[in-house]
Amino acid sequence: MPETRNDESDIVIDESVYELYDEYCHGRMERREFLQRCGAITIAGVSGLAMAQALLPRYAEAQTISFTDERIKPAYVTYPSPGGTSGEMRGYLVVPETPGPHPAVIVIHENRGLNPYIEDVARRLGTMGFVALAPDGLYPVGGYPGNDDDGRELQRSLDQAQLRTDMLNSARHLKDHESSTGKLGAIGFCWGGAAVNYLAVQMGADLAAGVPFYGGAPAADEVRSIEAPLMVQSAEDDERVNAQWPGFEQALTAADKTFTRYVYPGTRHGFHNNSTPRFNAEQAAIAEDRTVAFFVEHLTA
Repeated sequence: MPETRNDESDIVIDESVYELYDEYCHGRMERREFLQRCGAITIAGVSGLAMAQALLPRYAEAQTISFTDERIKPAYVTYPSPGGTSGEMRGYLVVPETPGPHPAVIVIHENRGLNPYIEDVARRLGTMGFVALAPDGLYPVGGYPGNDDDGRELQRSLDQAQLRTDMLNSARHLKDHESSTGKLGAIGFCWGGAAVNYLAVQMGADLAAGVPFYGGAPAADEVRSIEAPLMVQSAEDDERVNAQWPGFEQALTAADKTFTRYVYPGTRHGFHNNSTPRFNAEQAAIAEDRTVAFFVEHLTA
């Protein structure tokens, strides 16, 4: 892998620190342990603790579309979610200012709730002519708490079947929304990528296109229920998720499903998230262009 630098501090982040960060951001170690273990590392005179701190998200600096952008009308909305965590959900709805109805895209967060990065993705889609809904799976327990550490703990504490039901109800709500044409796409990242695959299984033909970014695969015997074409977006250096691909590909092929997979060179898990140095601007832009073209193809025909 090429070395990765933090643009602001010019710190070269060592592979061992990236590996610890992957464990931390997926909830397999606490923040204290992550920082302690990184603090025991020194590479070429640079403390692993400094590398670790450079990896922590900087959401304010990562915003690309302002919530006051004149091309969109964003708002927080609530809607019923029977069978979910509490029976009600809240999401960030972004409607284009241009006359509707519009093709719809649900934007599903990572394993920490609806953070500012995911809201920004929804706004990006809104400026491109899609009505986008980014549900907050943590709403029934108070919503995204303002930091990823507490968000991870809250999301991990939820009943996962009920949480997936909240995502499914959110997708159905958006599909039927007055601003929607009824053509629904789904995009998600990490946990949200796995949730896109879940929606594809559960919704059949009601989902018109799915784009999971580095998301876990569904069970092989569930793949036959998928009707939506899929664009699978994968990081080159993502051993845990990529290990699931051969079985997923085999099941998709055996069931004669429509799918494309892209592996982005020089990238790590989370490369689309522009709030941390895992972000790869060049490859994220390519992935985003492909995603939008895919949605245009399948949601506007």
